[in-house]
Amino acid sequence: MALADPECGISNGADSASPFSDIIELNVGGQVYVTRHTTLIAVPDSLLWNMFSKKTPTELARDSKSRFFLDRDGFLFRYILDYLRDLNLVLPDYFPEKSRLQREAEFFQLRDLSKLLSPKMSKDNSITDEICQSDSEEPGVHPLVGLDASRTMSVASTAHSPSLESKKSGYITVGYRGSYTIGRDIQTDAKFRRVARITVCGKTSLAKEVFGDTLNESRDPDRPPERYTSRYYLKYNFLEQAFDKLSEFGFHMVACSSTGTCAYSSNDPNEDKIWTSYTEYVFCRE
Repeated sequence: MALADPECGISNGADSASPFSDIIELNVGGQVYVTRHTTLIAVPDSLLWNMFSKKTPTELARDSKSRFFLDRDGFLFRYILDYLRDLNLVLPDYFPEKSRLQREAEFFQLRDLSKLLSPKMSKDNSITDEICQSDSEEPGVHPLVGLDASRTMSVASTAHSPSLESKKSGYITVGYRGSYTIGRDIQTDAKFRRVARITVCGKTSLAKEVFGDTLNESRDPDRPPERYTSRYYLKYNFLEQAFDKLSEFGFHMVACSSTGTCAYSSNDPNEDKIWTSYTEYVFCRE
């Protein structure tokens, strides 16, 4: 009979010599993953191999729900886990975070994966993006064959200057729903502009180019680069920070619109008035 594992496991189907369960729950930077113990120890001498084969469950950090906790990038860890499952790296066609993923590979001591992600030098001594098979390709086909030249980008310059892809023109719409309170007789201590969330609408490739790792893609993951989305939002709540990023990448504001409503915080008309609004700013790069 399978017994419930007290060490954050689903069932104890693993090797009886191991103190870990066959199914393991992880909390990586706030993202929850469920995988097999054998997957985590697939690469000998890696960080995860050492954690889950050389240590005991009581030696590892846990979160409040007893999941094993890793203070790393939770979104990039999905690619680390995919690699561990079959030792093959497959990334989306447009993936601007290869350098950050390589850093994660180095942290987890996955040397072969880190080599796959290393920029390759071409014959003219420029850095190209020959890394791995993409999602849309058949096995055995070179990853750059048939791709538009704009998808070959300089990995070294990604963090410092716009890539070839970034030179495309287009529009990005930034929106937010905020609220502010005006007290009786418009008191000076009014609570002003509490921004709940900043949304980003536009072409996927442009949004990723401008906002990079500050873009939350959890509501629309793996969106193709030439498709449009209205489901992205930013990981911060400062409009000026978003405007600075857009300006840095050559965008300028061409339009904006706003709607608002007013309500009282109670039935007493003398009480504070709560204003809510939704505002959109349209930016363009020609």
